[in-house]
Amino acid sequence: MTKRRSPEQLAKIISYILERKPSEFGLVPDLDGFVKIKEFLKALSEEEGLKYVRISDINEILITLSNPCLEISGSRIRAKNYRALPEFIPAHTLPKILYTCVRKKTYPIVLEKGIFPMGFSHVILSSVPEMAERMGKRKDPTPVLLVVQTQKSLDGGTTFYETGEPLYLADAIPPGCFAGPALPKPKDVPITLKTPEKEVVEKTPGSFLMRIKDSKAFDKSALRGKKGKGTGREKEQQKGKKWRQKREPPPWRQ
Repeated sequence: MTKRRSPEQLAKIISYILERKPSEFGLVPDLDGFVKIKEFLKALSEEEGLKYVRISDINEILITLSNPCLEISGSRIRAKNYRALPEFIPAHTLPKILYTCVRKKTYPIVLEKGIFPMGFSHVILSSVPEMAERMGKRKDPTPVLLVVQTQKSLDGGTTFYETGEPLYLADAIPPGCFAGPALPKPKDVPITLKTPEKEVVEKTPGSFLMRIKDSKAFDKSALRGKKGKGTGREKEQQKGKKWRQKREPPPWRQ
């Protein structure tokens, strides 16, 4: 079980991260020294012994300590002594290769249009691939790692800035100045021919459907009725009429 630190101990750790070595934790404060609280907490959760830290622990520092070393503004946090942070200055010496990660769903667009800042004023790069992947996983569980060629990017007009080892900043990286994995081939979708649907005839109560093959029998029976054979009752009436004509009259009528 992780041992929880007192507000004083936790304040010293946060002060070290935000004031002195944010780049060691994959954090880049803006020009006012702020970093997003959400990103800051993710960085702490990657450190053994600090996984338990939540926003409630930070609020406890602000409430219990008489002179806390940090301050919060909206969704951002910074150290009060943020002016000790190094400024963004153009990089004079650069590694031949830098690394950065992009979201998997935006990778096809990045290949076409280049790498642009996402959620920050600059593109954040690292000289260490593990740090680039660590930062990339804060935004995407399966980020795409890209390898940036610094000299080729400089020739394309990119300006790099130093922000503390192992991180660097860039305005943008044009297409053709970086490499990444090949895009997956689109899967062939099998073409299925739809079979014609059977015509569904709605039945109403008290109705019946006549089959076409039975229509001839119906027509014959109708023709028989027209020829005089008629129904059973009509036949009986005709038989009775003939019998009355053949029967001999009774004696009293002779």
